[in-house]
Amino acid sequence: MLTIYRRHRKNCAHRIKGRRHRHCHCPIWVDGILGGKEMRASLKIRDWQRAQEMVREWEVADKQILPPERRTLSDCWKEFLVDVEARKLHESTVRNRKYKVLQRQMEEYARKNGFDFADEFDLPAVSLFRSEWKDGQRSSAKKLERLRAFFSFAQKRKWVAGNPASELKAPKITLCPTMPFNREEMIRILAAIDEYRDEIQERGSQNGRRLRGLVLLLRYSGMRIGDAVSLTANRIEGNRLFLYTQKTGVAVNTVLPEFVLHALGRTPRVTEGHFFWDGESKLEIAVGSWRRRLATLFDLAKVKDAHPHRFRDTFAVELLLSGVPIERVSILLGHQSVRITERHYSPWVRSRQEQLEADLANAWKQDPIIAHQKEVHAGYTGKMPPLTDSFYGGNFGGAGGNRTHA
Repeated sequence: MLTIYRRHRKNCAHRIKGRRHRHCHCPIWVDGILGGKEMRASLKIRDWQRAQEMVREWEVADKQILPPERRTLSDCWKEFLVDVEARKLHESTVRNRKYKVLQRQMEEYARKNGFDFADEFDLPAVSLFRSEWKDGQRSSAKKLERLRAFFSFAQKRKWVAGNPASELKAPKITLCPTMPFNREEMIRILAAIDEYRDEIQERGSQNGRRLRGLVLLLRYSGMRIGDAVSLTANRIEGNRLFLYTQKTGVAVNTVLPEFVLHALGRTPRVTEGHFFWDGESKLEIAVGSWRRRLATLFDLAKVKDAHPHRFRDTFAVELLLSGVPIERVSILLGHQSVRITERHYSPWVRSRQEQLEADLANAWKQDPIIAHQKEVHAGYTGKMPPLTDSFYGGNFGGAGGNRTHA
């Protein structure tokens, strides 16, 4: 018969309660007789349920079944990141703003709580770890996805018994409606480019000309800013623009208006093949520089809450309002699924709005009160005719009889 218990650490607040207290994160030990021999050893885990399952397996087999070699949290993260890079994910997914931030936060939490191994993160520990996040709704949901991916990787390699992060519910995300630039704002933004060239003395003229090409490209191609900054001249053939979006790898083939092509043709290129980037430095640094220039432009144009992605929103919304089906807009945006497009742009689908208006108009035609009011106004004599129960198709007044309204 084996008994498991918590062996409380020196700094544990429940140490004075002894073995009878088990609701903490101290290491679990086992004590008793197994295979005719007395044993007293650490199970090297902190999950109480997993400890019970392990001891039952030993008692059934009447011998100690050694678990696979434990892996430290640091080693697990190293192998996980190697796998992420081997999958050829985009650099922005691997860099510090993504998985490496989560790695650093998780290792800091482990040091604070005395965890050394990945399998010490049970559901309560992961839940407490998540409670310390200071992220917003959307960022927290994305971080939870990355945490689940890490534990799924560890589970498949038998480093942990399960995926505790899969038991955590994702935060509720309130989606804000997509707000494109209106036509007045677009006119102010384009007009502010000349003012930008005057404001910025150093390379202001060249960057101002590049800025006009970038703004028009973002507005009339629906590209993300990273795709626009990395655009090469060989992607344009005639009036057609072809590229693979960096975020999804989806092939996009679109048509640019003539004046956009003219602006790109007059744009001073950074290199022979690149419009806005030298093709050698880190793309994220170049994108950051153009974001700052656009922010300056928005300030000069006095457009509030402006950011580069609103050009992409404007592209999508104008197409939808022009009657282009959302399925085709989804292809032009390079989305992997039309559901993504519907999530952000469904309120702007013109055909859907027209159908809703037609449904409402049809419903109002059949509404008895509206029909009655039309009759009243058509033959209005200064006195409202009574409304009886028969008007509502039933016994409106109940058992007390008909009810009239003056």
